[in-house]
Formats: sequence, structure tokens, C-alpha cells
Amino acid sequence: MITGRVQGVWFRANTRQKAEQLGITGWVCNTRDGCVEAIFEGEENCVKEMIEWCHRGPPLAKIENVEVKNQSLTNGFDDFSIKY
Repeated sequence: MITGRVQGVWFRANTRQKAEQLGITGWVCNTRDGCVEAIFEGEENCVKEMIEWCHRGPPLAKIENVEVKNQSLTNGFDDFSIKY
């Protein structure tokens, strides 16, 4: 869960682009309360890099907090998508 100025700043599109570069699967979506939620699956070092990127986000974003919850790998995703 990523909080701050994260909606209306191309956060989801940039997240998908970065995830695809790293070979990560999962999804990203806006939440009703103005945050962005994402699930990342992939190689541990790639997921760590993705999470580090979330602390910065795209140029127009202003990140306040990134909450990470580790879960078991499900291999439930074929690609990385934006949920609407």
C-alpha cells in the first residue's frame, strides 16, 4: 500500500512499466481512499528493487509511506496489469 500524492500522477502506468522491466507479475490499482495498492511476484531481488522504486515513484508523486506485507508466492499471475 502506497500513500501520499500517488493518484493522478501516472503512478500505476509507471509501476507497470517498471514491473515489466524487472520481470515481475501482479497488479496495481487506485484505492477509494486515495492510495495505491499493488501486488508483486517475482525473483526476490527484483521485488525488493520494485519496492524501493515505490518509495520514490514517478516524478510527480510525493510518497508518504509504503506498507509492505510479505505473503507466500502463488504464481497466480501471467503478467503485470493495472486494475480499474
